[in-house]
Amino acid sequence: MQFKRQLVIALVMLTLAVVTDLAGPLIAKRIIDVHISGIERSWYETSDSGDAYAVPYGGKHYKRADRFADGEPRGPEARVLQLERSYYFIGGPITFDGRRSLTADGSIVIERGGERQTYPAQALSGDQTLAFYMPELSGILQLSWLFLGLLVASAAFTYGQRYFLQASANRIIRRMRTDVFAQLNRLPVRYFDNLAAGKVVSRITNDTEAIRDLYVNVLANFCTGAIHMAGIYVALFILDARLAAICLFVLPALAAWIWIYGRIAKRYNRVIRSVVSEINGMINESIQGMNIVKAFRKEKRTEEEFEGHNTRLFDYQNKLLSLNSWTGYNLVGVIRNIALVALIWHFGGASLTGATGAVSLGVLYAFVDYLNRLFQPMVNIVNQLPNLERALVSGERVFVLIDEPGEDVSERRIERYRGHVSFENVRFSYKEGEPVLKNVNFEAKPGQTVALVGHTGSGKSSILNLLFRFYDPEQGRITIDGLDIRELPRQTMRQHMGIVLQDPFLFAGTIGSNVSLGDPSITRERVQRALADVGADLLLKHLPKGLDEPVIEKGSTLSAGQRQLISFARALAFDPAILILDEATSNIDTETEAIIQQALDVVKQGRTTFVIAHRLSTVKNADQILVLDRGEIVERGSHDELLRLDGRYAQMYRIQQGEMLTSR
Repeated sequence: MQFKRQLVIALVMLTLAVVTDLAGPLIAKRIIDVHISGIERSWYETSDSGDAYAVPYGGKHYKRADRFADGEPRGPEARVLQLERSYYFIGGPITFDGRRSLTADGSIVIERGGERQTYPAQALSGDQTLAFYMPELSGILQLSWLFLGLLVASAAFTYGQRYFLQASANRIIRRMRTDVFAQLNRLPVRYFDNLAAGKVVSRITNDTEAIRDLYVNVLANFCTGAIHMAGIYVALFILDARLAAICLFVLPALAAWIWIYGRIAKRYNRVIRSVVSEINGMINESIQGMNIVKAFRKEKRTEEEFEGHNTRLFDYQNKLLSLNSWTGYNLVGVIRNIALVALIWHFGGASLTGATGAVSLGVLYAFVDYLNRLFQPMVNIVNQLPNLERALVSGERVFVLIDEPGEDVSERRIERYRGHVSFENVRFSYKEGEPVLKNVNFEAKPGQTVALVGHTGSGKSSILNLLFRFYDPEQGRITIDGLDIRELPRQTMRQHMGIVLQDPFLFAGTIGSNVSLGDPSITRERVQRALADVGADLLLKHLPKGLDEPVIEKGSTLSAGQRQLISFARALAFDPAILILDEATSNIDTETEAIIQQALDVVKQGRTTFVIAHRLSTVKNADQILVLDRGEIVERGSHDELLRLDGRYAQMYRIQQGEMLTSR
């Protein structure tokens, strides 16, 4: 509602700016027709020599016909006519007006068609001519001041409408960016599986900025142009309906052009916006994988791939440029010239034939002025068509993202879990028809440690993805303390859960902020205690600023072990009832792993812990080990039970033990 109010204010001020601006030619017409060209109207002798409109000449006083009051007596008629740059006084009326000429004896000849009349005339000196103009001087000054006042008012209203329009546009785009980013938090993880991060960034930044142009430039020019053109046509019909009707062809020509341009330009803009997203995605991917690019000497290959996208963007931008160049200003110029030719033909023909329909000089001036003003908004509208189409295409892309079904972020709180987790006949697949979990059943009691082992692709991480509700199962159900996790909002369900991934992600900030993630309930002392619990205080004590040590993006200045320890501390700082360790020790050296293993023996107390590990030596103390193969649990039990079973787990364990002995 607040945006609508500002937009309405902007449009009202725009209308006032247009009205005050378009009043100028009407004022100029009145100055010309009434106060300047009005000298050629009929004059009559008057006995009231003290009247402000009375002009002395030849011992008599004359007053213009339109300055007499109703019923005021009039004397004989006289006329003042202009011939080239001189003025002449005729002591009587004229029968008709037409082409004028001067005879050798100083008489004025007026011809129209086959008619001809000669009138004795007296040339007026400069002072005498000025005397006839003096009664109109006050009117000219008043109208001039009014004209100046309207110009000032128009400038003020124009400033106001641009300020309110741009201010509301900035607020709208700020709100839109916030909504788009909030939508990212509402979308499920599955949505991002096949969408590059750079493409998402492009929609939040580039596409919303293009939509901003829709309000700041396109809307402003279209509204200004529409109101200007409507006001100009009203003024043209007031001046001369016939001439105005001739100029109506401009409207269908402009509408047809907008329609044709839109159909062609939309195709180009869709490709351009798509390629821009591809470029952003590739740049983002190249920066993140720069070490691999350089290590495998793929710089040239990356450049060639980028050049392919860049060339395609260049080609379509040139196509759009050609479309704009061929038809933009040129089209408006052609339409304007046609209108001016029609005006000259109509006015010139009427003047040469002496037809009664000939327009006055003031009307002609105002008409030409309005025509010039008419085509400027047309130019502005046509010039904004590329921005309009770009904004419409960008809007499609943004609203496709916003319209994706998601789940609102919940602030609901629940009591801490006891930690009783159960999978009941769970079936799941990332792609339809390719199941990665098949009828998985197991139970983890409060405080137990459950280890998931198996070859790559066996479904270990998928189980934990389902438990954390990054995805939902296709069949079966998952319960925590007897409650189906789908009955709770995802954010609420994760309130008492913690996770440590194989590749920890650190945000730009400090070590402390990466542990607390900005949660005000996690104090500095709690952060320090979490770091101490995982043994990170020993490995991080050499850092100059301790908890306040800066962390750049992804923590690239820290070792893999330090990043992982910070990730462990982050999970523990939130005191989870259920702790998930997804191959959390696979990238850590033996010394750091020993520290973490000691710490985990302490932090596992009172928590249900799920561990994925390729190193079977790290899960020997687990209460329950689940061995997965192709999405199914093929063995389960403790370490000793599985060794006695002498199945797949025992084989894997012996192989790893043999590799360890060989490596020694």
